[in-house]
Amino acid sequence: MLTKQEEKKISKFLSLVLRHRPEQIDLQLSTGGWVAIPILIAQYNKHKPTPITREILEQVVANNDKKRFTIDHQQDLIRANQGHSVTVDLQLQPKEPPLHLYHGTAEKWLSIIFEEGLKKMNRHHVHLSKDTTTAQKVGARKGKVALLQVAA
Repeated sequence: MLTKQEEKKISKFLSLVLRHRPEQIDLQLSTGGWVAIPILIAQYNKHKPTPITREILEQVVANNDKKRFTIDHQQDLIRANQGHSVTVDLQLQPKEPPLHLYHGTAEKWLSIIFEEGLKKMNRHHVHLSKDTTTAQKVGARKGKVALLQVAA
C-alpha cells in the first residue's frame, strides 16, 4: 500500500509522460493518447528507481482526486484525461454545458486575463471546471487563488 505522498509522486510523473513528454521514457501514445499498460509499466520501471506494478498503477488511478487518468473498458490501455500539451484526439463527445463553469487561476494573472481574456497558453484548451472545488485546486498551484465564473 502506497502512502499519499508516494501516490502523488507517481501521479505527477504519469501526468508528465502521458500529457506532455512521453518521449522521456520512450513511450509512443496512440492518436487518442492511449498506451498499453504493460508497456507503460515496463518503461516507467526502466527509467525510475522505484518500480511500480499493475496494482500500484491501479491504486494511483483510483485514488487520484482529479481523475486525471482513464483505463479502458478492456483494462489494457491507459491515458491522461485532459491537459495535454502533445497532440492527441481524446474523441470526446460534445454535451450541453451547465449554466456556469469555473476557472481557477492565481491572483497575479487577473489583470492580464481581464485585459486579454482567458487563453489556452501552451495547452490545447482553457481548463474550466464544473465545480468551484476543482477550480480552486487548479488555481492554488501558482499562488493565491482567484476564481472566475464563466457563463457557459
